[in-house]
Amino acid sequence: MEDLNFRKGDAKTDVFGSDRMLQPSPVERIPDGPTTPEVAYQMVKDETFAQTQPRLNLATFVTTYMDDYATKLMNEAININYIDETEYPRIAVMNGKCINIVANLWNSPEKDTWKTGALAIGSSEACMLGGVAAWLRWRKKRQAQGKPFDKPNFVISTGFQVVWEKFAQLWQIEMREVPLTLEKTTLDPEEALKMCDENTICVVPIQGVTWTGLNDDVEALDKALDAYNAKTGYDIPIHVDAASGGFILPFLYPDTKWDFRLKWVLSISVSGHKFGLVYPGLGWVCWKGKEYLPEEMSFSVNYLGANITQVGLNFSRPAAQILGQYYQFIRLGFQGYKEVQYNSLQIAKYIHGEIAKMAPFVNYSENVVNPLFIWYLKPEYAKSAKWTLYDLQDKLSQHGWMVPAYTLPSKLEDYVVMRVVVRQGFSRDMADMLLGDIKNAIAELEKLDFPTPTRMAQEKNLPVEAKMFNHGGRRHKTVKK
Repeated sequence: MEDLNFRKGDAKTDVFGSDRMLQPSPVERIPDGPTTPEVAYQMVKDETFAQTQPRLNLATFVTTYMDDYATKLMNEAININYIDETEYPRIAVMNGKCINIVANLWNSPEKDTWKTGALAIGSSEACMLGGVAAWLRWRKKRQAQGKPFDKPNFVISTGFQVVWEKFAQLWQIEMREVPLTLEKTTLDPEEALKMCDENTICVVPIQGVTWTGLNDDVEALDKALDAYNAKTGYDIPIHVDAASGGFILPFLYPDTKWDFRLKWVLSISVSGHKFGLVYPGLGWVCWKGKEYLPEEMSFSVNYLGANITQVGLNFSRPAAQILGQYYQFIRLGFQGYKEVQYNSLQIAKYIHGEIAKMAPFVNYSENVVNPLFIWYLKPEYAKSAKWTLYDLQDKLSQHGWMVPAYTLPSKLEDYVVMRVVVRQGFSRDMADMLLGDIKNAIAELEKLDFPTPTRMAQEKNLPVEAKMFNHGGRRHKTVKK
């Protein structure tokens, strides 16, 4: 009988002389027998060989660089399931330490030794947990008052990330959207309040809007909401979606009040794998105090050898990211985080300034408050251009860059924009290489004799499907500019 572990070509030759390399990789069925680890490794690696290098992916918000010690530490914990707290009690303690650190970065008023918060698989789960807590608090109060509780809603700008659409659909909660415009580029507090009523479970401002990179003014919203609640007798709270800004604001804008210093901010969520500087997936959510985390959200099980209380939508989750986050807190400290985020912001501002000098473009905002920004074609330029930003995206991808082109949310969906996200690991030299490639691509596109297919589609008001994921999660079909 044939020994499937050592086939003829595998035993006598190196990887590329192996018989297995003559066979296609499995698509529908598991192979009949095992393959030597060297060959299996190469086959899997080769499937991803043609992809973009992660550090050239300016579409993603996700951390693509950690130092060797962080990577080593996380690899050593890759086989640990965080939920097994009885078996790995020190990791549970480390998780609590991370929650404490995050909560205190957000000026938590809580006096208890362990702050109220939860680990999440990413900012999306963290948002869900914050939203569910607001819903359950509202529902409990309505039930106690003998009032109907079947029509909850929440208010957010059209700059929301897709998780909030999922939240609305999964829990059957109406999402009321405040439109963004070229004049009002962030959430307008007064417009938000017009959409509130006795069934509003919370208002959700965003710090680091996925589509634009801007921050909603949480302090202004809190002030307006305080007057509104006093007038109506409601107690509508704020959940801050700080997926990106939660690890930018404490270090670069410590005097800006957007966090638990504000009266109506009861919960905040953030991504640890974005500007928290940890590989995916990791998120955090904190509450102002234990009274704001409903008991119904805590689940206890005893089949792991002890009673384990857990808050989260997921059960099993990797422990490696917790070690990565705690390592970064120790390794960088407050000053180190400040320097990393400052450098990323300065490089983003540099690219922003250089883009503004290029004839075809106009930046969406004059200010860069987070290490990301968007731009679009000047309307007068676009009228006579034979190309679109989708074509520029394709040109840049030929040089390895992933710079997404996409349409803005409703009320602005006629605008096709491009976005750059600057993260740790992106240097000034890389910025200059990107700018050089953009200039060269423009020069090539301006020599075209005939309009590109995407330009012709725009002329006919036909949809143009974006070819690159932009992390907004929604598709807008109409493109005109």
